[in-house]
Amino acid sequence: MQAVGLAAVLATFGPAYLAMKSLGCAAARVWRAILACRTAILGGHIETCDHCGTVRHVYHSCRNRHCPQCQTRAKEAWIAARRREVLPVPYFHLVFTLPHDLNGLIAAAPRPLYENLFSAVSATLAEFAASPRHLGGVPAFSLVLHTWKQDLGRHVHLHALVAGGALSPGGQWIAPKKGFLFPVRALSRVFRGKFVAGLEALHSADRLPGLLATPADWRRLKQRIHVHDWVVYAKQPLGGPEAVLEYLGRYTHRVAVSNERILGIDGNDVLLRVRADPTSGKKRTLRVPGTEFIDRFLQHVLPAGFKRIRHYGLLSPARKKDALAAARAALNLPPPEPALIESVADFIQRVARIEQARCPHCGIGEFRVVATLLPQRDQPKLRGPP
Repeated sequence: MQAVGLAAVLATFGPAYLAMKSLGCAAARVWRAILACRTAILGGHIETCDHCGTVRHVYHSCRNRHCPQCQTRAKEAWIAARRREVLPVPYFHLVFTLPHDLNGLIAAAPRPLYENLFSAVSATLAEFAASPRHLGGVPAFSLVLHTWKQDLGRHVHLHALVAGGALSPGGQWIAPKKGFLFPVRALSRVFRGKFVAGLEALHSADRLPGLLATPADWRRLKQRIHVHDWVVYAKQPLGGPEAVLEYLGRYTHRVAVSNERILGIDGNDVLLRVRADPTSGKKRTLRVPGTEFIDRFLQHVLPAGFKRIRHYGLLSPARKKDALAAARAALNLPPPEPALIESVADFIQRVARIEQARCPHCGIGEFRVVATLLPQRDQPKLRGPP
């Protein structure tokens, strides 16, 4: 049994899955991208080592945000662009989780439910930060949407990375008064109230699907989601800017399943590595039928154009330049070094040259492009669904 990746799973079990189910436009686009990634379908170029003459074919990547092969470089480029935005203060990591009673509604209407989640969490954090009881100013935070568990089941939650402090209306930096940012129990109650209020607004505007066809359906759903406290989890504050960026990179460009976690295909099953429990760090192997594995993966495909990473407060696009300058002035910090303000395109090119130019065979020469490989769109065995 050989180790395989997500593309091999789709190629192996795809025909059986497509015989049972049809795909929406977004899922079909992701499917085709993953199968084509780094293959002749997308084209590429031929390179030759200028010392030993070794030849290699290099194919283009799909750059799809759901593809496990394309996220490392995208993550590094994104982090490079964030270096000028990280402040030298402690950062706090909060996780806002939706109850699983909402999973059916999310499956039927993901876009409005995800938008409502972002709205509820951002409004909650901004409200707590603005309160004189806590900070009394404008915070700086980023939100990242994740929708999965280790076994690829649906588990919708937002990761919030929040700077430890806020900028007051008078231009002073206000640090947290206690060893934590906000009380999580109070956060949980306000978060739930804002999300349910947004859900009621969606229901009144007929933006929710037929799962809530009658008033009784709506009452039962509200009863279920009020039975348990909603979970807001707070982790320990983080260290300096480099630690914050490294930590943030773990979450921003993570996909539902990495190729490293797919251990292989055994008959009709996919072998998936998962955590044995959240605290021990031990791993176990989960056996998932191939068609079910694909079904679980596709439920995490985001609606077309949906932004899963968003920035608020001092980091919001409309105010970021002036607000961060004001925060740096309040903290008595100089402007960021010019070396840190490197364009994403330049960063990608620089990293690509370092990683790929050196020949691994002789260790001396560098690869040079000698020919272009045109895209080969007529390879039926690699094509995804229409």
